[in-house]
Amino acid sequence: MFSSLFDTVKRNHFSSPFTTTARCEGEVAPAPTPSLENVSQISPAEVTAPKLASVGEETSCDFGSAKYYALCGFGGILSCGVTHTALVPLDLVKCRIQVDPEKYVGIFKGFRVTLKEEGFRALGKGWAPTAIGYSMQGLCKFGFYEVFKSLYSNLLGEERTFLYRTSLYLAASASAEFFADIALAPMEAVKVRVQTMPGFANTLREGAPKLWAMEGIRGFYKGLPPLWLRQIPYTMMKFACFERTVEFLYKHVVPKPRSECSKPEQLVITFLAGYIAGVFCAIVSHPADTVVSKLNQDAGSTPLEAAKKLGMAGLWKGLFPRIIMIGTLTALQWFIYDSVKVYFKLPRPPPPEMPESLKRKLAAKEGN
Repeated sequence: MFSSLFDTVKRNHFSSPFTTTARCEGEVAPAPTPSLENVSQISPAEVTAPKLASVGEETSCDFGSAKYYALCGFGGILSCGVTHTALVPLDLVKCRIQVDPEKYVGIFKGFRVTLKEEGFRALGKGWAPTAIGYSMQGLCKFGFYEVFKSLYSNLLGEERTFLYRTSLYLAASASAEFFADIALAPMEAVKVRVQTMPGFANTLREGAPKLWAMEGIRGFYKGLPPLWLRQIPYTMMKFACFERTVEFLYKHVVPKPRSECSKPEQLVITFLAGYIAGVFCAIVSHPADTVVSKLNQDAGSTPLEAAKKLGMAGLWKGLFPRIIMIGTLTALQWFIYDSVKVYFKLPRPPPPEMPESLKRKLAAKEGN
């Protein structure tokens, strides 16, 4: 069963230009010409193969191979683990604003109160569960996104992949995040308690056994439903907005095709698109993020009870620091992820273009 699924993913439409024209170690093969008679057998990315072949980029593996997905997962570990850990001080203040807005009024006062009461070292509270939890989340988020995007593309076919690509990005990212949050939830539960519950624990080594003793396995996963509510919309926006923003920038802003851009120029576009996506991500997912913080602080409450305690205004507390954090975070994550692809010479498909078969169909309709 698993070998059959792997073969299906490997034959997906996103992989076609690399398996037919930009093979491992730079071997280039001519791309097939699409025909109306074989529309169902043509992959949407095959029509952009001549453009890829002209770039002459050497790749280290085939798109859709086990090595490709493994390195994508590694890129996810670095992009999420490093960035979330680096922003722990801002995350700590944001969580405290959410659960105790009367004491931590705003981001700057939040930092001042924390430093005055607990000292500089307090800003690093929760770094260990953050590093472990978000590394595991990044592995699943980016690795499974590539898998699901390929799988769903193969199910849709070449023309539908292009026409419904935004829906494809949304479905693939939601599927990936479902599993990513299961990996993240235990460490997120410990992190929030360490950061927002005075006297609970100062480290992961203290906090995890204490949480198990207090609430058992439920304590590690009771925040999973609101985590899904927070992270799945966030990730759907993160991937779909990023993909479409990259497409828009190369089409309307960048004065030359991506194939003519240098690697540093491409990474700048990646960072810019990531930041734009991050701003929308923060807004979409913030209410659920506030509920997660409050829920993990109050041991006996449910998501609905936590939301009622916070009220409508309380659900939006800490939005400004979260926009700063998530915007920067998302931009850096995409930059690191794309840099890993560049460093390991992974196949990187260009922005999608309308398949020639679809162009001919539209032209035929207009002619009639």
